[in-house]
Parts: sequence; structure tokens; C-alpha cells
Amino acid sequence: MDPLLIVLIVVVVLAVAGGIWFYAGRNRGGQVPPEVSAHKPTSADDVLLTPPQEEATEPQVAPGGPPPEAAAAPQPAEQAAPATLERPESIPGRMQRLRSRLAGAGGFGRAILSVLSRGDLTEADWEEIEDTLLTSDLGIEVTTSLMEELRTQAKVLDTSDPAAIRAVLRAELLALVDPSMDRSLNLAKPTPAAGWNDTDGEPAAAVLMVGVNGTGKTTTCGKLARVLVAEDKSVVMGAADTFRAAAAEQLTTWGERVGVEVVRSEREGADPASVAYDAARAAARQGVDVVVVDTAGRLQNKAGLMDELGKIKRVMEKVAPVGEVLLVLDATTGQNGMRQAQVFSEAVGITGIVLTKLDGTAKGGIVVTVQKELGVPVKLVGLGEGADDLAPFDPEGFVDALVE
Repeated sequence: MDPLLIVLIVVVVLAVAGGIWFYAGRNRGGQVPPEVSAHKPTSADDVLLTPPQEEATEPQVAPGGPPPEAAAAPQPAEQAAPATLERPESIPGRMQRLRSRLAGAGGFGRAILSVLSRGDLTEADWEEIEDTLLTSDLGIEVTTSLMEELRTQAKVLDTSDPAAIRAVLRAELLALVDPSMDRSLNLAKPTPAAGWNDTDGEPAAAVLMVGVNGTGKTTTCGKLARVLVAEDKSVVMGAADTFRAAAAEQLTTWGERVGVEVVRSEREGADPASVAYDAARAAARQGVDVVVVDTAGRLQNKAGLMDELGKIKRVMEKVAPVGEVLLVLDATTGQNGMRQAQVFSEAVGITGIVLTKLDGTAKGGIVVTVQKELGVPVKLVGLGEGADDLAPFDPEGFVDALVE
């Protein structure tokens, strides 16, 4: 064989062997050929089989943006905004709004005024006036007294003068409502009960709410808390109506709206006196101004239930005397409400009346009757279902609304 051909064959063999060795060495070093690394999946199977790519270790920063350190810093989680507590309506605003609502509803005073203004009243006219007074729940005694005074004034006045008649009627009704009665709530800090430990705090003024079923007592407790908060007083409420689970839930909802704590029992049917006591102690420990305790509605003819109410009051007074016992009455119940007031007064010593649904209807006469019979003032009135539809009773505003 030609030596030159042999040399050429050897060079070719060596070149091929060298190439094979070179590529084999690259694969042993973990290097991936460019054709493989550049492959992009083109089918669904390829996508599933392709391992996820590692994320870039260096943050991408837009031109003019923050430095890499700031861009890569984790952002704090956004915190939920705290619930906004409601600010109850001011007392002057409540009284003005309730007065206008009462005037718009009309009342027995206006019915009497329309008869008195006719002039030259006949006996039939006087009977109409008397019927109006009786159906207004003024009672026989009050009606008789008022009729005598109106007849006397009609003889000396020109009954054809509406202004003169209105002035007489206003004066007589105002005297019956008695603006001289103290209608303020007794919210002074009480003297601690005998044996009370000073380390347990200063007792709060205590308000006990009582009444029969269906008068809106629990709702009135919540509304009273709003009245007190509007006067910048701190409040704790006690849910001593343990026989109705919804009562505690309802009171808690009222408290949450204005930031008032509610002391309650998680066990339905728990001893209501115990819950009332715990509420009084919690109020003392926290140094709040007033503790308002709701009680279960009870029938005035059930002696056992009334005795239990007395027990609640006695247990609360182991902390401090109860300054206010407010009876919640539905103004539309009329003379039945009067009987309720008498029984509750005997059981726990009523100090004031809260009249609900006093919308200027004929039943408004209960204001006069309950005060005359018990010597207890109407202190608060409600004219609607709104959260702030409760206000201190204004005798002159009430009478003016009846005769305007």
C-alpha cells in the first residue's frame, strides 16, 4: 500500500476518534447541548413533562424604580380597618325630633280644643269632651276634675277665641302632667354596700329595667345605653334575661354598636340574680359610670316571678344600692299599664317610668294617670323603632304637641 495513503487513513481515523472523545467528555461534565436547552414544548404532554424553570435570583427593577433591595423587600400584610363605633344622637337633637313627631301624630288635646272653640257649647259638646278625656286613659277622677275646671273657665272666657281656649287647655294639661316632678336619672356614684372591699373598685350607678312581656324592655335597655353614651358616660350592661337566649344576643348587638360591654351567661336558664351581680361587680372593677341590667319580662299576676325580681335587686345591692328601677310601659296598653305599674312598684319600688310607643294617640293620658297614682315620674319616652328614638320626657313639649 502506498505510504502516503496509509498516513492519510491514520489522520482521518485519529480525527474521528478525537471528535468522539471531545463530545463524550462534554456530556460527562453535565453540559447540555445547545439544541436541547433551547427546546420549547409544543404539545400538552411536553408542557406536563417539562420541569419548572427556576426563578431569576436577581429582582427586575423598572427604570427609575427603587433599588434592588427595596424592590425585593416583602410588603407587610394589609390590616383590616377597625370597626367604627356609632356616635349616638345628642340629647337636644333627640328631643326636638321626638317633639315634632309627636305633634305630627296629633292627640287628645287637639280633639278637645276643636270642641271648645265652637262657642256656646251645648251639653252634647261637653259630653263629647268628657268622652274624649275618658278614652284618653286619664281616668275618671282626673277627667272629672278637668271637666269642672274647663266648665268654669268657659263661663268667664269667650269660647269663640281659639287663643284663649288653647291657653286654658294648655295650663290645665300641664298642671296634670306636673312639670315640677324630678325626671332626671339618679346616676350619682352610690355608697358601697357594707363589707364591700375597696380593692374591688368603686361601684357604678345601677339601673334596673323591669316590665311585662312585649313592652320592648331589652330594646329600651340598648337605647338607654345610647342615651348615656351620648352624654359621655361609660356603661356596662347585664343580660339578666336568661330565659330567652335571643335577649342576650340582642343586648350584645346593641352594646357592640356603641362600644358597651355586656355581661351575660352562656348557659340558658342561669340564675338571673347571679348575672346581675356579676355585671355590677364588672362595672365596679372597670370603673365605669353606669351599669344597666335587663330582666326577663314577667306577668304582674305571677307572685313567683315578682319575688324573683325582688331577689335580683337585693343581690345587686350587695355591691351598692340600686339608684333607678325603671318600669317599661307600652303607652297603648292604657289602664292595664296602670295595673302593671302598681304591682311592680310593690315588688321592687319603681323610681321612674319609660313609656314606649307614645305617638300622640289617645293613650297618651297614661302619662297623667301613672304619675298621679304612684307619684312616680315619666322619665323617658320613645316614639319609634329607630336606635335613637328614646329621649328624656319633656312635660311642656308633650303638652305643646297636644294643643298646637
